[in-house]
Amino acid sequence: MKQKFLIKNDLESGKFIIREYGELDKDIYSLLCEETFDHDTIAQAAGRGKADLVATLRTKNMYPPGIYAEKIAESVMELLESSDEESIEVFFNDIDTLVAEEPPEVEEEAILEDDDESIDGMLAEESDEDLKEDLKIKTTRSGLKIADEETVDPPDES
Repeated sequence: MKQKFLIKNDLESGKFIIREYGELDKDIYSLLCEETFDHDTIAQAAGRGKADLVATLRTKNMYPPGIYAEKIAESVMELLESSDEESIEVFFNDIDTLVAEEPPEVEEEAILEDDDESIDGMLAEESDEDLKEDLKIKTTRSGLKIADEETVDPPDES
């Protein structure tokens, strides 16, 4: 899904407004959420660092993923430092984010060694006799008997 965040520094009211839009149809964005923050609260959080600003910008209604939240926080800091800009638009595409992430590297030798030891240990614990005993079919007598003459035939549909 494509998303757009409009970050507006409303100097007249002393508020920061962040609007989240989602592309629900090709090139047509719909408003999903709007959050309003006090300018002083945002400025103080930005002064304490990006992590604090991200925590302040995330709310119950608008909780973007970490990658998005950091970019939004950077844009808010840029807007705070700029005296001539009043708004910034930040665009995201989930496909770009998924393709950009690389899986973490895993040491295959360490995994294989641990697996080999645990498999050998499990196999040594069970013997063939134990397995044969588990596989034996136990017969039991049922209390139900069906008479051969008492079969039910479906009715004729003629």
